Amino acid sequence: MKLYIVGTGAGNAGGMTLDAQSAIQASDIVVGYTLYVELLRSIFPDKNYLSTGMKSEAERVKLALSEAQNGKTVALICSGDSGVYGMAGLALELSENYTNIDIEVVPGVTAALSGGALLGAPLGHDFAVISLSDLLTPWVVIEKRLRAAAYGDFAVALYNPSSRKRADYLRRACEILLEQKSPDTICGIARNIGREECSINILTLSELRDTPVDMFCTVFIGNSSTRNINGKLVTPRGYKNVGSACFRGNNGGKAPRGILCG
Repeated sequence: MKLYIVGTGAGNAGGMTLDAQSAIQASDIVVGYTLYVELLRSIFPDKNYLSTGMKSEAERVKLALSEAQNGKTVALICSGDSGVYGMAGLALELSENYTNIDIEVVPGVTAALSGGALLGAPLGHDFAVISLSDLLTPWVVIEKRLRAAAYGDFAVALYNPSSRKRADYLRRACEILLEQKSPDTICGIARNIGREECSINILTLSELRDTPVDMFCTVFIGNSSTRNINGKLVTPRGYKNVGSACFRGNNGGKAPRGILCG
């Protein structure tokens, strides 16, 4: 009676952690969204797979929990990280109705991190992750979060930036961010992360507003310090300005008061 909730990373086997691979290898059954199951078949061809379509998340989780309660070792898979817009939260909520299942959440590399690495280091300082999908969160709440992130000068990673039914949502988000951020704020787009057709684009916030994107994109908006350095997005943490202040000196081996060395 074991359920792994596994984040498989983005795109390919190379983006999957060793713990994620081990959990899937140890499982009798793999349960997931149809597209993600198909991506895994070539990596783990000998596994038994069960899948459900879009908007069947609760059904998918209950299926995984039922198989685990019947004595199987089950991997419930999610792209990216299982706890970031993944199935971990829902599975733990629904597990209250099932008994004696050992549940283990296995983290993965979410698109904010894998996409950020493709672009450089856009999330090097404090940042916010916001989904523009209003299927589960009202747009008025999303607007409030965008304004708060802009007011706080956070770097921002946007998930689910656009779809056929939400074609103008990225434009609307950019207009909200432009209330506080400069139109010259450096931004980036990572598309099809971890796949052969992967691509990136670096542009300004004013340019981003008019750029078409889709659900395969993760969008990054810098803070006021973010720069384009030799084609890489960099949001400085401030280490360059600290210099030798963090080295041991005459302060009992401690950093001077007010200096951050973490």
